[in-house]
Amino acid sequence: MMGPGQGAEGGGGPALAFGTRGIVLTKGAESPSRLRARVRRVAVLGAGTMGAQIAGLLASLGISCDLLDLPSEGRPSRLAEEAKKRLLTLRPPPLYGPDALELVRPGNFKDDLPRLAEADWVIEAVAEKLEVKRQLWAGAAAHLRPEALASTNTSGILIAAIAEALPPSLRRRFLGTHFFNPPRYLHLLEVIPGPETDPEVLTTVCRFAEVVLGKGVVIARDVPNFIGNRLGTYGLLVTLRAMEELGLQPDEVDGVTGPAMGRPGSATFRTLDLVGLDVFVAVCDNVRNGAAEEWERTAFDVPPYIREMLRRGWLGEKAGQGFYQRVQANGETQVMALQLDTFEYRPRRGLQAASLAAVRDVEDPAQRLRLLVGSNDAAGRFAWRVLSSLLAYAARKVGEVADDIVSIDRAMRWGFGWELGPFETWDALGVATTVERMRADGLAVPQWVADLAERGETFYRHEAQSSFQATPAARHVPVPERERQVSLDRLRAGGRQVLQKPGATLYDLGDGVAFLDFHSPKQAIGPDMVAMLEEAAHRVPQDFRGLVVGSHVLPSFCIGANLWLVLLAAQEGEWDEVGAIVGRFQQALLRLKRLPVPVVAAPYGMALGGGAELALSAHRVAAAHECYMGLVEVGAGVMPSGGGCKEMLLRALEGLPGGLAGLAARKEGPPQMAPEVDPSAAVSRVFETIGTAKVSGSAQEARALGFLRADDVTVPNVDHLLYVAKETVMALDAQGFVPPPPARIPVLGKNVRALLELGAQYLAWGGYATEHDLKIARKLAYVLTGGERPEGSLAPEEYFLDLEREAFLSLCGEPKTQARMKHLLERGRPLRN
Repeated sequence: MMGPGQGAEGGGGPALAFGTRGIVLTKGAESPSRLRARVRRVAVLGAGTMGAQIAGLLASLGISCDLLDLPSEGRPSRLAEEAKKRLLTLRPPPLYGPDALELVRPGNFKDDLPRLAEADWVIEAVAEKLEVKRQLWAGAAAHLRPEALASTNTSGILIAAIAEALPPSLRRRFLGTHFFNPPRYLHLLEVIPGPETDPEVLTTVCRFAEVVLGKGVVIARDVPNFIGNRLGTYGLLVTLRAMEELGLQPDEVDGVTGPAMGRPGSATFRTLDLVGLDVFVAVCDNVRNGAAEEWERTAFDVPPYIREMLRRGWLGEKAGQGFYQRVQANGETQVMALQLDTFEYRPRRGLQAASLAAVRDVEDPAQRLRLLVGSNDAAGRFAWRVLSSLLAYAARKVGEVADDIVSIDRAMRWGFGWELGPFETWDALGVATTVERMRADGLAVPQWVADLAERGETFYRHEAQSSFQATPAARHVPVPERERQVSLDRLRAGGRQVLQKPGATLYDLGDGVAFLDFHSPKQAIGPDMVAMLEEAAHRVPQDFRGLVVGSHVLPSFCIGANLWLVLLAAQEGEWDEVGAIVGRFQQALLRLKRLPVPVVAAPYGMALGGGAELALSAHRVAAAHECYMGLVEVGAGVMPSGGGCKEMLLRALEGLPGGLAGLAARKEGPPQMAPEVDPSAAVSRVFETIGTAKVSGSAQEARALGFLRADDVTVPNVDHLLYVAKETVMALDAQGFVPPPPARIPVLGKNVRALLELGAQYLAWGGYATEHDLKIARKLAYVLTGGERPEGSLAPEEYFLDLEREAFLSLCGEPKTQARMKHLLERGRPLRN
């Protein structure tokens, strides 16, 4: 049996490539279907917060799951049954849809451990206590099949210590799988091999987690708190100390350590309140008790005021107060912030600093960080103090918590929502410049980093065939290949740009497939994106076999039109300009739809308004499971105008018995040509979806709402999206792709329109819609039912686009619509007026 640090020679099966200790599958990988066949049923031991949500994620992906917990008096499986029910009420939703619960089978540790013999993988997720985990495994081990996989979900307990409770035959199939909370939404999965874990078991779990569960997998060393919690907790403690040194308060610090530094909006102290101070202290103590050196034990000692908050029970969100507290004042909720010098709460306020104002609208995280830490005001000095200490610590931990720097960077991006990992940050700030400044501050820099700076090198470099990362051994080695992923860095390094604009780039993906990559400010549709759509429509059929339309910018695919452009033109009365903007976008999407080569859209995150219309116009969609699609224009006081109404109407009518052709035959020909079909119910669903701005909570729900077709593809791992979209283009081409003929859409007429308007009127009578909502709804009903053309006639797609554009322009002239646009742009939420 090979340990994780040994190589392999000869033999069949998948090929393994080894770094200093880690394993990465490089070729001969199993397909998604074969991986699913390997793991058909999973048992989760522990129905607490994490265990139940892990079971929910598995079930959402079509994997049958047993969920077991302690027995209860009277109703032995009550704890697991209640945990299963709670999955329907938790927010954010842990399931892709409620049907997933049918695959979760509750049970208890006393009666149902024999069920483990049915499981291909057993995941233990009980309390973070070593003895509790050992005792459970000691009783469960005998029930596992000889080939079953086994893992523990732990945020920092040593895997080797838990494995001591296992029989030797199970230890080789046992490892750590640290899901981050909430497991559906956080991309990271730390996989931690134990001292006896079989490399093939490690590879199987990593591959299954990445391809089937959609996780960003990082292999971590078996040390206290692994990678993410080790560095994340250190960063939090450094932040607490810097706050004290610079005389700041928690709410002032949160103004710096959120988006300004490329971190989530919860920043530092809101994050601590969400996690819970008791959990935070336990994680700190775990490292302090396990660290080998005195300096690190000291670094993980929490400040006295944290211990005092624990004593008072001020644990954070779950206790009703922590660093923040919500109070009711004058009928409104006010957020109060704790002042550590007085231990009293006062209204929350941010730090006023010129550097924070300067970086607020800077989208590029590298540029934002350079501006911030280069400033000499309080925010800049604080950001530098925190970052410099964290970067030095990360460099010291290479080889201890992980084999390489890319594992550390990925862990912090995927698990903590950082825009740049520590070493990516270092490259962004400039290695030589940063090392010089650290030394001037008296901060120790690991020698290997100092040598890197001396040589004028960076931590990463990208070439056409591979990307490389620095190592403490004074050389750069290849970044391990990740199958099913397209590297934009390597495309750029290889000069694969075909056309380029500030807001969009057309790449050659290879194999005759082009990729139109959107990267405009805020991922909003502007002139660059439309111009590139037009140019791609001209260029792609000549030089490529198909096109992928997507983006590399996280977290969202496209949020819709640039409302500022529309609002400013509307306020100036530039109606010809507004009409030209809308018309140009309409024609670009219609041309895309009619290209003679396959077009595959690859949406993820938010695909709203024009972003949804772009996906609706493609011949096929490869959507990430986490895709939130919606035609949300009514929130801005208008309605879809890029073909969204037309495309949703088409899909609704195509779904009727006999399809679009059958409905057209009923309208035009003798009765015997098609059965009588009433389209009003199908169109009412479209009217409701658009009129109430419904947004899908997942790709699965997007299909139910009609944004995705039955033959569209959904992809668990967002990192695989471009790969799958490219494969979809090639498959369509190989099948002899023929674009759909221009549609002729039946006009539904005034009777159906009256039904739609009545439904909107009922909402208004019930107080759920304003007069302006009603005005928008009537225009939407007018468009969906074909305007003034005779009922039963057929109209081309261009006619419905004209109706959409006219309705949009009319609404743009309404003062209440302009007020909605302004409110949405300034405050980020819709106005009901």
